[in-house]
Amino acid sequence: MDKSKRPFLKSKRTFLKPKRTFLKSKRPFLKSKRSFRRRLPPIQPGDRIDYRNMSLISRFISQQGKILSRRVNRLTLKQQRLITIAIKQARILSSLPFLNNEKRFERTKSTARTTRLRARNKK
Repeated sequence: MDKSKRPFLKSKRTFLKPKRTFLKSKRPFLKSKRSFRRRLPPIQPGDRIDYRNMSLISRFISQQGKILSRRVNRLTLKQQRLITIAIKQARILSSLPFLNNEKRFERTKSTARTTRLRARNKK
């Protein structure tokens, strides 16, 4: 059937949603551009990422001896890979410990329950 012979159908425009005129800008949810302090990169271009450079490597290890993530370190992917390789090489050559257990097992105050269990086990 030809479109001109269908008088009961209205134009397509009536089925579309009306344009929103109440929005002031086209992008209302964009944040305003604020000035921010640009952080210095943790690895300068002259720094050599090597297993012997302990002052550099130790900045990217947590207190427990874990390798910090790239997001925490603010490194590029290539730099993070090189740091990870350098840390692992230093660990294998025993320049760095695999674990940093400075906090040894501290003797805690025994509770009444644990002393009763010990006494029961001794019998």
